[in-house]
Amino acid sequence: MKLLVGLGNPGAQYAGNRHNIGFMAIDAIAAANGVSNWKSKHAGLIAEAGIGGERALLLKPQTFMNKSGDSVQQTARFYKIDPADIIVFYDELDLAPGKVRVKVGGGNGGHNGLRSIDPQIGLNYKRVRLGIGHPGKEFVTHHVLGDFAKADQAWLTPLLDEIARQAPLLLRGDDSGFMNKLALAVKGDEPAKSEKPAAPRAQSHIRQARPAKPQAEVPKSGPMADMLSKLFGTKGE
Repeated sequence: MKLLVGLGNPGAQYAGNRHNIGFMAIDAIAAANGVSNWKSKHAGLIAEAGIGGERALLLKPQTFMNKSGDSVQQTARFYKIDPADIIVFYDELDLAPGKVRVKVGGGNGGHNGLRSIDPQIGLNYKRVRLGIGHPGKEFVTHHVLGDFAKADQAWLTPLLDEIARQAPLLLRGDDSGFMNKLALAVKGDEPAKSEKPAAPRAQSHIRQARPAKPQAEVPKSGPMADMLSKLFGTKGE
């Protein structure tokens, strides 16, 4: 059995926060697989699911972010799930919004959820890093504890939908395939760019400042008109 964990903070006031994208990912997977039998156990909300023919346990720790490890460790111990079979979804500041990276092991990157999990189950678990973008060091707290903006739905909705759709790939260990599918889904949601005619060649500011030269008027009568008519065979009106 695999254990899929989404990190976030419990309570309605945090539900739309960027810090809760891990919860959102688990909720999307649950909805796509008809899961509604959530139970309050092991300091979290737990539900069993069949995903792509594989048994999985979904977990949303209810301990607040900085104590996520308590719930993960209790659940893993009770169900006898090895760290290698644990997959954790969480927000990643160091990735652009909508970007996703999957890896096993590594540091916690300052993330309080991972900082709580690592000492309790070790580092040999899979991390699904969901990019939310970095606003600058002084704005981090406000950014992660702020709700996603309406404009974010352009990438967030297709991302969560595709996470749910491609979860079987993740369970089978096809991390590259999973990441590629997500990248295509998010990119494909960008509005199509309208085709425009090629822009005229740029002019220097000096040339732009010069007044346009008036076009010489072709005489229609007189000696010059007669000469042009002989040269070019122009017929008079």
